[in-house]
Amino acid sequence: MPQPKAEDRKGMALNCEEAPLDVDIKGGGRVVVLNTNNLPLVGEVGLGADLVRLDGSAMCSPGFSCDSALQVTYIVRGSGRVQIIGVDGKRVLETIVKAGNLFIVPRFFVVSKIGNPEGMEWFSIIATPNPIFTHLAGRTSAWKALSPQVLQAAFNVPAEVEQAFCSKRNNAEIFFPSSN
Repeated sequence: MPQPKAEDRKGMALNCEEAPLDVDIKGGGRVVVLNTNNLPLVGEVGLGADLVRLDGSAMCSPGFSCDSALQVTYIVRGSGRVQIIGVDGKRVLETIVKAGNLFIVPRFFVVSKIGNPEGMEWFSIIATPNPIFTHLAGRTSAWKALSPQVLQAAFNVPAEVEQAFCSKRNNAEIFFPSSN
């Protein structure tokens, strides 16, 4: 058998453990996204993926795929809590997951994850080759696009409550390290 050559697998294979990180938050977590930039083959098959390592007791901000992609998520290591909210605002799943568990996040559903003290690692297959996620907290929060008046009316709250809501975790990234 001939020995495989690195140039033969270029664009066909990617070692997620050695790939450059797309997100790296100290005490929070790390993300490697597989898309057409680092693995051109995903464009041909119409799928993307991500490998996420959530540090102990950290939280991944609630978020959703804004390009209507569903996600199939497999827990690789560790354990934690997962909550999925439907488009109607009702909780459709809240459970403890551990290594070996698999769950599906439907299109436009919001998902949030919190790692147990040992942390949690997952791999998701995403039904689009270039996934785009929007988060509901942190620096890239979707709430920032709305005016204070719209938020006050949507939640039926006074200006003081809206200001307190918007001031929390405003400059954080998608991972929130444990406060312990």
